[in-house]
Amino acid sequence: MAVTKRTSSNVLLDTALKNFYAATEEMGLEDGLIEILSRAERKLCVSIPVTMDDGTVKVFEGYRVQYSTALGPAKGGLRFHPDVTLEECEALACLMAWKCSLAGIPYGGGKGGVACNPLELSTAEKERITRTFAARIEPLVGAWTDVPAPDVNTGGQEMVWLMDTISKMRNRLEPAIFTGKPVSLWGSKGRTQATGRGVATCVREVLKAAGRDVKGSTAIIQGFGNVGTYCALTLVEMGAKVVAISDITGGYYCPDGIDIQKAFDYVTNHPKHLLEGYDQPGLQKLPGEDILYLDADVLCPCALEGAIHGDNAHKIKAKFIVEGANGPVTPEGDAALPKDVIVVPDFLANAGGVVGSYFEWVQDLMGFFWTEEEYNQRLLTLMADNFWRVWNYSKEHNVPMRKGAFMVAIKRVADAVKMRGVFL
Repeated sequence: MAVTKRTSSNVLLDTALKNFYAATEEMGLEDGLIEILSRAERKLCVSIPVTMDDGTVKVFEGYRVQYSTALGPAKGGLRFHPDVTLEECEALACLMAWKCSLAGIPYGGGKGGVACNPLELSTAEKERITRTFAARIEPLVGAWTDVPAPDVNTGGQEMVWLMDTISKMRNRLEPAIFTGKPVSLWGSKGRTQATGRGVATCVREVLKAAGRDVKGSTAIIQGFGNVGTYCALTLVEMGAKVVAISDITGGYYCPDGIDIQKAFDYVTNHPKHLLEGYDQPGLQKLPGEDILYLDADVLCPCALEGAIHGDNAHKIKAKFIVEGANGPVTPEGDAALPKDVIVVPDFLANAGGVVGSYFEWVQDLMGFFWTEEEYNQRLLTLMADNFWRVWNYSKEHNVPMRKGAFMVAIKRVADAVKMRGVFL
């Protein structure tokens, strides 16, 4: 019996499913495995009642999805954003399953979040939301079941609140449940920079594969959050020139190069950690989307999903797109890109974060911590090895890197499901 392909009105989930089905068709994967791997194992929806600072009570919606645990505990971030939905979490958990598989680490895929606007919340309100959310998801998470991490609008402080809440509920310290924690509280040196450094490593390697040098190359970084900032800083360390950056306040372009350290310091000290008001000689302010269409060697979309789609992909001038965000190029965008553009897919390029989380988890389980030099050496070596494995596989099978990465990742999970059996 032929597989009935799932579809979704959610763009990101529909994109994840289309990429999955395209890869399984190319692989000739058997129907039963396609049915299993096209669905999440578990989806949790919770209500989060919170007393706001003005004394009123507001109820927020929270989600946690465990897409696959065939290879190990579910792994994936928790985001705070007004547009968080169950479908979005399922899509991101699906991508995490393939990302962890592709990285060769012993994790499955998970994702979650709370539908809220952090810019409208006080620190005390965010803490109450985080701790109540932790209590609601407590039955599902654990060092060997589900290991969440930071994502959009969350960071080390939120991970500490989560860890502390569940530790108190269980009457024992649980440091290995959450990764992305501050170094002073069971975090790992190098973890904060890991995703951005991994993206920059893939930039370097794809340029090398094309016979070019990262030194002297030009780059556009869309999104100047955690991933974008450390990608930009690492590229500058490698000798590249970042000519444009952006965040929700707009785009900032300087053909002679952005002073990335200055921009990073400005955002760090801004009350809301935004680029609004940033200036330097020769800087031009543009609408945020417009920086996508500037002339540069490399474009790194590091903001939210769907930035490059069927209606704007033809405007892209960069010859290399290295995806720092999850799903920044839709399938329609892939099809509409100029034929000579090489795309390094998200779950390969931005896997530095989950690899870094894996390192932190290992250190927490052992109670033994590495130096930052050890951490970075292992991270960059593993990221480069992953890139070349996918690059070589794609060339051997004559498929784009995105499809090749899916095929490599899906096969590892499918093999695990077959060995373990249908009952998981």
